[in-house]
Amino acid sequence: MLPGVPDSVLIANRGEIARRVARTARQLGIKAIAVYSEADADLPFVAECDEAIPIGPAQAALSYLNADAILAAAARTGAQAIHPGYGFLAENAEFAKRVVDAGLTWIGPSPRAIEQMGDKIRARNLMAGAGVPVAHGSTEPAKDADDAVAQARRIGYPVMIKAAAGGGGIGMTVAADDDQLRAGFETASSRASRFFGNPAILIERYITRARHVEIQILGLADGRVIALGERDCSAQRRHQKVAEETPSPGVDPELRARMFAAAVTAGDAVGYRGAGTVECLVDTQTRAFVFLEMNTRLQVEHPVTEMVTGIDLVEQQLLIADGSDVSFAAESVVPIGHALELRVYAEDPVRFLPSPGAITRWEEPSGDGVRVDAGYAAGNTVTQHYDPLLAKLIVHGADREQALARAREALAGFVVTGPKTNLPFHADLVRSAEFGSGDYDTSVVTRLRP
Repeated sequence: MLPGVPDSVLIANRGEIARRVARTARQLGIKAIAVYSEADADLPFVAECDEAIPIGPAQAALSYLNADAILAAAARTGAQAIHPGYGFLAENAEFAKRVVDAGLTWIGPSPRAIEQMGDKIRARNLMAGAGVPVAHGSTEPAKDADDAVAQARRIGYPVMIKAAAGGGGIGMTVAADDDQLRAGFETASSRASRFFGNPAILIERYITRARHVEIQILGLADGRVIALGERDCSAQRRHQKVAEETPSPGVDPELRARMFAAAVTAGDAVGYRGAGTVECLVDTQTRAFVFLEMNTRLQVEHPVTEMVTGIDLVEQQLLIADGSDVSFAAESVVPIGHALELRVYAEDPVRFLPSPGAITRWEEPSGDGVRVDAGYAAGNTVTQHYDPLLAKLIVHGADREQALARAREALAGFVVTGPKTNLPFHADLVRSAEFGSGDYDTSVVTRLRP
């Protein structure tokens, strides 16, 4: 076991991310402890951890979002640390504080940093004050539809309507005029209240032709913040990512340097520690970029950064949280090659609607430069209770052309039967002329699946 890491870690999550965190824990000689709902008892992550504790029924609110049950499991097992993965309680500042107050190591940034970045409007204002470029938008929540219209007129149409406290594309819609804004405001506010318990809405200038580019940062134990590269996340459906790659084919060295500097400034502004991501929108016409949000956790798409840098980000999270140095030379990270991640969902490949069901066959591809982070196997059942992410197919090549070729070959060898999956969609995506050219934006999926 490496010095400066906990003896045991409870993974407060499920599926592929729980399995992935457990893999690094085992490699480091750390005891991996799983918590699981009744619906997940037969999933691979439960069997592969050193210990597994049931925490409640299938409903997330009664299990993976049940802070009391998770902390009780940590006490019962003697866990020294808690890793939240992504989603669920990963960006819940109150939960992070309770973990720290219980005398456990929180594998993530400070509760204060989580709180500061958790509200999009507060985060925008803080970033603007630090000198990070932000889009023209709200400095405080819209009070009602009339106030939203007044804000949009000052900002200038088209605008994006966003849940101030949310993520994952939930509660987001574009409005081109007052009528669309009024309708979109009511829908977004209702969804924000239902999903996040907060109806606050942010109005922001919408960039018509944009790339979604994020920068992976690490806040080190010695106080420095470094950038480990960017990821292009422009392939999205319903404002939710389905494919990511690094380096971004739409970012040149000069723009990359500016974005890295802004990301480091953003991290410094909140005293960031651990793995985090600064998300930006890049105007494809002007080459200007603006801050979108900061994700105070490990991202779903972190493997593409790992593939080009050779750095295990979960390992670094564990080291930093315990106050130790990272396991690589922080000043000399040089990404090599090109990596692409395709998110494999149990969903209709045309309409992108969830498709739960029993998995009767599961065959993963393998070969040079191919990695699969999976949460399921043959015999498991995908339920309606959670996000339908089944696995992530990650490929690496010497250049983008080789990575795409390996992605096409790997997709042909990835077989899942039972529920519908979006594997056929990904096959179309990596063969499409627009995606293949690298000259695409956040509307690429809409053009592929009109």
